[in-house]
Amino acid sequence: MTQLTNWAGNISFESPLERPASVPELQELVARNEKVRVLGTGHSFNRIADSTGTLVTVADLPKVIEVGDGGVTVSAGLRYGEITAALQSRGLALHNLGSLPHISVAGACSTGTHGSGDTNGPLADAVNAITFVDASGELVTLTRGDADFAGSIISVGALGVTVSLTLDVQPSYEISQVVYDGLPVDRLGSDFAEVMGSAYSVSAFTDWVDPDVMVWRKQRAGAPIEPDWLGAHVADGARHPIKTMPADYATQQGGVPGPWNERLPHFRLEFTPSNGDELQSEYFVPRAKAAESFEVLRALGNQLAPVIQVSEVRTIAADELWLSPSQGRDTVALHFTWIQDEAAVRPVVLALEEALNPLGARPHWGKVFAADAAYLRSCYPKVADFIDLAAKYDPNGKFRNPYLDTYLPAQA
Repeated sequence: MTQLTNWAGNISFESPLERPASVPELQELVARNEKVRVLGTGHSFNRIADSTGTLVTVADLPKVIEVGDGGVTVSAGLRYGEITAALQSRGLALHNLGSLPHISVAGACSTGTHGSGDTNGPLADAVNAITFVDASGELVTLTRGDADFAGSIISVGALGVTVSLTLDVQPSYEISQVVYDGLPVDRLGSDFAEVMGSAYSVSAFTDWVDPDVMVWRKQRAGAPIEPDWLGAHVADGARHPIKTMPADYATQQGGVPGPWNERLPHFRLEFTPSNGDELQSEYFVPRAKAAESFEVLRALGNQLAPVIQVSEVRTIAADELWLSPSQGRDTVALHFTWIQDEAAVRPVVLALEEALNPLGARPHWGKVFAADAAYLRSCYPKVADFIDLAAKYDPNGKFRNPYLDTYLPAQA
């Protein structure tokens, strides 16, 4: 039998994967098992989804995409690409998307996945209702404004098994994507507000050694295209985030207008963006510390160089979700795509955190990091409240696993 792994192949799962085909079947499965964890599309890079007991997927639950007065209610196992195409066909849209449309809505929201944009919160910020199966097998529904709601969306699988989410929607809109080559790296810091505020969603790509930065500007259709901008110039062809990679899988560039769901992601739904031969880390610092964090990374450039493929800089608006990397503060996201050599990457991650943690860096829950429980409690101010909330819905630790015991240990 083929070994079950995550997308990157760096994590193997030993537990059997259960595939309930209905919500009642899922409820019964949860109620009768001592330990349960949920596996989404496998795009996490650590053991957040692993289980010492039963591993379950919600991908085979009935597919639901229902538009109502409260937004769109979707089944948890659907991928964003499936949801967004259905919304676009109805003239509707979400506020933002991540770089991959291949990820499941529940998995992405529960780990704090995000896109970019000065005024855009993370993907989970669009959720206004959630239904999950708690440790007793009962269905729980929470809506925005409920006392437990802010702790229930980015939940790292600790509260239960999500069945459905209701997302805020808005009228459809068009985006044109323009890539710029040659932004001087100094200007990424000195002109940070202008760079990141130049479009609806902006991503800057660098390796912290190259003096030039590549910038992807995803702007509302109709905005003028500047041939030259802050010392950069419009790319003479399509680009991949990693300069040496072919751009075939990237979404349409060159300023060609298109629907939001085909421009906000970096990669097309119809293609697998790569073979997964990589590791990833991501750190979130207060926006006010952006320029300072860039100086730290440039100073580490030669140490990063042997293991980095590319680093991406994005912005996220503040939100109030308890375990959100942007909880309570406008945020700069510093993403790192590494080679798939954990022995070589781990020492670099440790050095990176030693340099960034004094700036208040928060690590991404689903990626490679070195921080311990004490540091996570210090940088995520709602950790204690979240642990209490998890105990409310899972008093006997059914959904706990070694990852949660290590990074979010139960209160003594």
